[in-house]
Amino acid sequence: MGAAGDMLMAALYELLEDKDRQDFLREINALGLPEVKVSATGAVKCGITGTRMVVKIGGEEEHSHDHDLAPSGHHHPHEHEHAHSPHGHEHGHHHEHARTHASVGFSEIETLLARLPVSPRVREHAAAVYRLIAEAEAAVHGRPVEQIHFHEVGQMDAVADIVGVSMLLERLGPERIVASPVHVGAGHVHTAHGILPVPAPATVRLLQGIPCYAGQIQGELCTPTGAALLRHFVAEFRPLPPMRVEKTGYGMGAKDFAAANCVRAFRGECDDDASEANDAVAELCCNLDDMSGEAIGHAAQILLREGALDVFTTPVQMKKGRPGVLLTCLCAPAEARRFAALLLEHTSSFGVRETLCARYILARSVTEKQTRLGTVRVKSGEGYGVAKAKPEYEDIAQAAEKNGLSFMRAMNDILKED
Repeated sequence: MGAAGDMLMAALYELLEDKDRQDFLREINALGLPEVKVSATGAVKCGITGTRMVVKIGGEEEHSHDHDLAPSGHHHPHEHEHAHSPHGHEHGHHHEHARTHASVGFSEIETLLARLPVSPRVREHAAAVYRLIAEAEAAVHGRPVEQIHFHEVGQMDAVADIVGVSMLLERLGPERIVASPVHVGAGHVHTAHGILPVPAPATVRLLQGIPCYAGQIQGELCTPTGAALLRHFVAEFRPLPPMRVEKTGYGMGAKDFAAANCVRAFRGECDDDASEANDAVAELCCNLDDMSGEAIGHAAQILLREGALDVFTTPVQMKKGRPGVLLTCLCAPAEARRFAALLLEHTSSFGVRETLCARYILARSVTEKQTRLGTVRVKSGEGYGVAKAKPEYEDIAQAAEKNGLSFMRAMNDILKED
C-alpha cells in the first residue's frame, strides 16, 4: 500500500522489542522538534493489528484531502509535502487551520537537523532524505532549492517522520534493506493549484528509476516523504528474497480501503549457505553484424559509465553465414529498461532481449592493507562455505609503476605480506 513516512516509521517501530519501543518514543519526543509530539497507537485494518504513528504539531494533526472523482480517501491525513516558490505558488493540499500559512525555508530545516541531539549518522541520513525532497520540489517548481519554502506544520511533521525512520534503522542495524515495487495509488488530489493526478509531481520525481505501479485503489498511497525514504535507504527493489523471518511489523494508515492499508516490514536473516540464489541480475543482449569494433567498444564504454554491472562481447555466427558480435549488458533488474534504451540508442540493433537471472554472490567487503609498496585495497568475499580475497587491480598497477616492478611481481609481493 505504497509508502508514507509515518507508516514506514510505525512498521519499523513494531520490529523493536517492547522496552526499545518506549525508549524510542522518549528519545524522539526529547529531541526538541518545535511543538512536535509523537505517539504510537494500536490500529486494525482488515482484521490485522498493527501500529499507527500519530504526529501532532501544537496538538494538531495535519489533514489533507484527495479529490473524489471516484470513491476514494487519503490513507494518510498529515504527510503530503507542501512547498511554494517565492511567488506563493503552492504545491500540496489546502489546509483548514491557519497555522499552515507559516512557512519555513530549506536552509532553516537544514539548521534544525544539524542541531538535533542525535548521532552523526542519524543526522546525516535525515539531512540527505530531506534534501531529496527539497530537490524534487525545486525541480517541480522550476526554482533553486534555496528559494523553496515549505508549510511549517507539514514540514515539522515530515521532519519527525524522517528523523524517526533514521533513528529506528540505527537501532535495528540492518545490513541490507530491500523493498517491493512501490504501489503509488490512483486518482486525483486537491491542491492549492486545483486538482492534480496521483502520484503528486514531487513523488514522481523521487520515484524515477524505481519500479512502481498504480493498481485500482483510488487515493495517494505514496507520498514524497515515503518516496524519499525509500530512495535513500533501499538497496534493491524486488520481491521478498529468501530469508528466515524473525519479526514482522505493520505500520497502519488512517484510512480504510478494501485492502489492508498498511506497510509491512520483515526483519530476518538471509542464509548464505542456502541452495537458493541470493541475488538477481538482468541480462540484456543484442546481435550485431553491421557495426565496427570501434563503435561497439564505444557503446560498451557508455554502458559501463552509466553503471552497468558488466559489459562483454561474444563472437557469433548470424543468419546468412555472417560473422557477428553478441553484445551483453548486465545490470540490476530495476535498471533494465534504462539500459535497454541505451543499447537501442548506441547500437544498430532494432531489438534487445532481456533475461532475468538468479545469481549466487558472496557477501563482499573492501579493506585497506598497508604494504611496503603502499596502501592497497583488498576485496573480500564470503558465503556458501567459501572465503576469498583479492587486491584491487588498479592499486596493484599503481604500486608496480611507482616501485618499478612488473605487475605480477608487485602482486606476488603484496600477497606474501601478512
